[in-house]
Amino acid sequence: MTDDAPVTEPPGTRPLDELLDDIYHGQERISQADIYRRAVAAELPAELLSRIAALPEGEYAVDEAADLLGGTVA
Repeated sequence: MTDDAPVTEPPGTRPLDELLDDIYHGQERISQADIYRRAVAAELPAELLSRIAALPEGEYAVDEAADLLGGTVA
């Protein structure tokens, strides 16, 4: 018996991935504070906001932010 179900993203990563896609459009690096502000404005779930708030201050490339936050954008 085989499982032909498609592979899907882990639950909860879609809002984060969409946020990162949006804020990094045309940007190479974004500060933790800017990521957090945009996440609040996008009304991301509290669990994701907590992860973003826990990032050390500084600027992140999209792949760094996705790795640290558990997203799949790269």
